[in-house]
Amino acid sequence: MIDQEHVPDHRIVVGVDNSDGSLEALRWALAHARLTGGTVEAVTAWQVPPMYAYAYGWTPTGIDDAGIIRYAEKTLHETVEQAQGSDDQAVAVTTRIMEGPAAQVLLDAGKGADLMVLGSRGHGVFAGMLLGSVSQHCVQHATCPTVVIPEQTGP
Repeated sequence: MIDQEHVPDHRIVVGVDNSDGSLEALRWALAHARLTGGTVEAVTAWQVPPMYAYAYGWTPTGIDDAGIIRYAEKTLHETVEQAQGSDDQAVAVTTRIMEGPAAQVLLDAGKGADLMVLGSRGHGVFAGMLLGSVSQHCVQHATCPTVVIPEQTGP
């Protein structure tokens, strides 16, 4: 019988959705990965809006999934490039685009990870103090520690 050594997963999962908050979360995750020797997995979720199929009483014959995926890939790669900048201490970053509700996609991606990092969204003075629904769901149900990076309000 061969003993298998458990290799720790120093993977940091980051939710990226083309928002300023997710860009800040990715920047934070990259800095944390540099300090801890971790890797970053940038994850984007996509799905066809459920109401799309029922708009105006008709059902579309086909939805351009390939177009949605191409757009998601483009924005994910642009966000990763923007977050990395011209950093001399590059961190290994993998990207994944997965179909499904964002919270569930992130929870699935976070299984076995060292850490999950998400951005928060605010809409006004009071709502800015609350977590967004995806962040809130992930904080409550993630199987790994989860960090929520608040939206930057100043320079």
